[in-house]
Amino acid sequence: MSTSIPAETARHVLWTFGHRGGIQPGTYHQKLLDLLAYAPPVELAKFAQVFPAEAEAVRMAKYDEDGVKRLKNAAGLTCIRCGDEDGPFVGAPRQPLCEPCARPMPLDGVA
Repeated sequence: MSTSIPAETARHVLWTFGHRGGIQPGTYHQKLLDLLAYAPPVELAKFAQVFPAEAEAVRMAKYDEDGVKRLKNAAGLTCIRCGDEDGPFVGAPRQPLCEPCARPMPLDGVA
């Protein structure tokens, strides 16, 4: 399934699974994400019909080898050029670049 995951949803799921950069959701979404996190795969697939982005983000966090990394990318928590997670970021959340990558490179290539 290829569902686009909003940055806010990605941050909420990261918080649910205890990863850095996550943001605690409101009570309703916190309980929804807890339910999705504890649901077996068959039930998670059923929930995906009603909550596609949330179910996909939880599935990624639980079952994909690089799911957390992809959620951090969706949340704008990694540099799109070098993959750095430390920040601070310029241009976040759409095109986040860490400060070194955001600095203009001289034409002679020597920084």
